[in-house]
Amino acid sequence: MNLALEELSWRGLVALSTDVEALSAHLDAGQVTFYIGFDPTAPSIHMGNLVQMIVARTLQKHGHRPILLVGGSTGMIGDPKQTAERVMNPKETVTAWVERIRAQVSGLIDFDGPNGAIVVNNYDWTASLSTLDFLRDIGKHFSVNRMLDREVVKARLETGISYTEFSYVLLQSLDYLELFRQHGCTLQHGGSDQWGNITAGVDLIRRAEGGKAHGLATPLLTKADGTKFGKTESGTVWLDAEMTSPYAFHQFFLNAEDVKVIEYLKIFGNRTRDEIAELERLTAEEPFRRAAQRALADDVTDLVHGRQEREAATAAADALFGRAELGSLPAATLAAVHKELGGTVLVAGETLPSIVDLLTATGIVPSRSAGRRAVDEGGAYLNNDKVTDPDAPMGVEGLLAGRYAVVRRGRKTVGVVDVQR
Repeated sequence: MNLALEELSWRGLVALSTDVEALSAHLDAGQVTFYIGFDPTAPSIHMGNLVQMIVARTLQKHGHRPILLVGGSTGMIGDPKQTAERVMNPKETVTAWVERIRAQVSGLIDFDGPNGAIVVNNYDWTASLSTLDFLRDIGKHFSVNRMLDREVVKARLETGISYTEFSYVLLQSLDYLELFRQHGCTLQHGGSDQWGNITAGVDLIRRAEGGKAHGLATPLLTKADGTKFGKTESGTVWLDAEMTSPYAFHQFFLNAEDVKVIEYLKIFGNRTRDEIAELERLTAEEPFRRAAQRALADDVTDLVHGRQEREAATAAADALFGRAELGSLPAATLAAVHKELGGTVLVAGETLPSIVDLLTATGIVPSRSAGRRAVDEGGAYLNNDKVTDPDAPMGVEGLLAGRYAVVRRGRKTVGVVDVQR
């Protein structure tokens, strides 16, 4: 098997291929230009998109050339969902999101050298395309019977699907055809939920140009309970630092399940096979050390946000749980942690709240009497200092960055309060 495909298979990133042997031979024959598309249906890409960037980085490492397509036109329509019609975003919003996503993906790939990546926008070749030309040149190659047989379409037939979403596959196939014509692109990869769109593009290239193209799909990543990977109680894990802070991002991976962490490490990590084998052994024999989770969280945060932000996230966690000084944390980090832990806000007058007020406000204790017991038992901390008087008000000088207070009960139960005056 081709070395790039072999590595992708070891990483667990090959679910489907148009023809593995033919694709392997194609990759062995010389540099292949390939593409992955991102629709701007949100202002940021997420962890599922990062899987595709890992595929692109792997192929590029083996000498192949990436095209990163940002869907300025397809993003105005949206790939059909299994459950209901997508809400169409205003053109101005989509345009703004295109630029944000262009910047994000550009930071995750190499643009230099003979196989340097390029970024394209499919709005460039669809904006001036007339409806008549689209129907004559593209639509004639598509069988309605085959389109009706697509899983997502069949799932929507009873509830209804618009012609707009029904036709999405034609637009994505047109992208592949245009990249084949303009750049000699002969491989598209994406998630397994995109397999129908990928193979439709492969078929369009054959019908319209008599060309040979290939497709590759990655499996859908899930947690141990089968739910979609990258989701938290508060929503999607975004790559944009303003939407998911580096602290929350790092914490998400620190909390990866033991049964899944090695799978995630193979996909997202920056470790050798021997190193991952050792982390797998430690996870099985000494799971309490969470060595694999720490390696995973560090590797992915370094990739997405950089080492400096990862170190800041680690320092914040150490400080919150009493392993380092809280006073060194910048206001931005405290604000991010405050948001991640629930966003408790107290408006104080001339007298600042007591530790019991703070413990109760954050939900760390269920009542004021429980808060008093925590103090009496020696288990209550304010900014990592043990509290002995439950009624003593907090001093202004004790607020972190002039407004935050960190309260803790025992070793692991933490809350952050924004004390507004």
